Amino acid sequence: MLRIITQQADVRSELQRICDRTNDEQVLHKEATVREVLQAVKRQGDKAVLHYTEEFDHQILKLEELRVTGSEIDAAYQQVSKELVEAIRLACRQIEAFHRQRVPKSWVNFEDDEVVLGKRYTPVDRAGIYVPGGRAAYPSTVLMNAIPAQVAGVPRIIMVTPPGASKTIYPSVLVAAQEVGLQEIYRVGGAQAIAALAYGTKTIPKVDVITGPGNIYVTLAKKLVYGTVGIDCLAGASEVLIIADETANPVHVAADMLAQAEHDPMAAAILLTTDPALAKNVQVAVERQLIDHPRRTLTEKALAHYGLIVIVESLQAAAELSNEFAPEHLELEVEDPWAVLPWIRHAGAIFLGYSTPEAVGDYIAGPSRTLPTSGSARYASPLGVETFLKHSSIIQYSQTALEKVAGAIDALAAAEGLPSHANSVKRRTQKEE
Repeated sequence: MLRIITQQADVRSELQRICDRTNDEQVLHKEATVREVLQAVKRQGDKAVLHYTEEFDHQILKLEELRVTGSEIDAAYQQVSKELVEAIRLACRQIEAFHRQRVPKSWVNFEDDEVVLGKRYTPVDRAGIYVPGGRAAYPSTVLMNAIPAQVAGVPRIIMVTPPGASKTIYPSVLVAAQEVGLQEIYRVGGAQAIAALAYGTKTIPKVDVITGPGNIYVTLAKKLVYGTVGIDCLAGASEVLIIADETANPVHVAADMLAQAEHDPMAAAILLTTDPALAKNVQVAVERQLIDHPRRTLTEKALAHYGLIVIVESLQAAAELSNEFAPEHLELEVEDPWAVLPWIRHAGAIFLGYSTPEAVGDYIAGPSRTLPTSGSARYASPLGVETFLKHSSIIQYSQTALEKVAGAIDALAAAEGLPSHANSVKRRTQKEE
C-alpha cells in the first residue's frame, strides 16, 4: 500500500532517498560494461554494433539491415489506426507551434565609437535522437526530440531505436518519424547506439548532439561521451510530484500517480497535501485503480519503493519541499495554482490546475517531454530548440574604440602575466618609432 508520512522529521530523508534512487552502487557498477561497449564501438565500428545488438537485444542483424528502409515505413502505416495517425499529426502541429516561439534570435548592437557587439546563433550540423523501445512504443519521443531540432534548423537528423522481436521497429514509431520527415533511421539501441552516434561508424554517421531518454545503460553512455558530443541531459527514472489541497479530486490524483508509476519500476510518484482526508482517499483510490491495471506488477513495485504521500502544514511548506526535490513533473492540483506558482523555483515542467494532468504535456501540449530528473531541475532545463543551437559572440572595434581601452587591456594583461596580449594592442595603438 502507498505509504502516508505525517512525521516531518522523516520527510526530507525519504525524499532524498527517492531522489538518489538512480545513483546506488548497483547502477554505478554498470558503468564498467558501458565503458567496454563504447571503446569497442570506437575501435571496431559496425562490427561491435552488430555484436552488442546480438548480445543485449538478442537480434542477429546483417550490416545492410541496420538502416530502416522506406518500404518498412510504408508498411508501418498499414499497421496503425487512422486515429493514431491523426493524433500524431495534431501533436506535430502543437509541438512545432510551441517551439517556433522559442527560437533565439541573433542580434547586434551598434555602440559608441563604432563598436559592434552581438550574438549569432547557428544550429549543429548533425543531431542524433535516441528513441527507447523495450516495454512500450514511444512515438511521442520521436516528435518531442526531432521537431525542436528541425525548428532549430539542424540539416541532418539521425534517429536510432532498438530492434524488437524479429528485428522489427514499432510501427507507431516509424509513422511518427515519417510524419516529421526523418530520412535516416537505424535499428540499434543501448550503449552501442550512443557510441555509434558519438564516434561514427561506416554506416552510422557521427553527430554533434545526442538527445532522447533511455535506460541506465543509455544514460551512462551519454554521460561518458559528453565532451566528444553534446547531450540534452542525463535523464534518470521518471517522476511526478503533486501538490494538492482539500479541493483536489482523489480519484484524479491517484490516476496521475499511477500514470507515472506505470513507466518503470524505478519511477517515483509523490503527493504533498495539506489535507489528511485527501491523503487517505488517494491511498484507497490507488488500490482500487490497481485492481485491473494491465501493468499492475510493475506499477506496484514502483509505488512500493518510490511512492509516497506526505501530509504538510501548508501549501508554502509543500512548495519548499518540492523545491528541494526539484521534480521532473510538478502538478499543482489546488484551488488557486497561480498563487502557489511564485513559490516554485525548481521543476522540469509545471502543470497548473485540475484539468492539466501530466499526460497533456507528455503528448500534445507542445513543450518537450524530455525533462531534467533526479533533482537536476535545480540547474537544468527541458530539451528545446536551444539544445540544438550554439552561439558565437560578434565583436568589432574601431581604431578609436581600441585606443580608448588600450590602457585597461595593458593593465589586465600585465596582471595575468601575458605580455603578448598587451603587445597585440600596443602594436595597433602606438605610433612606430
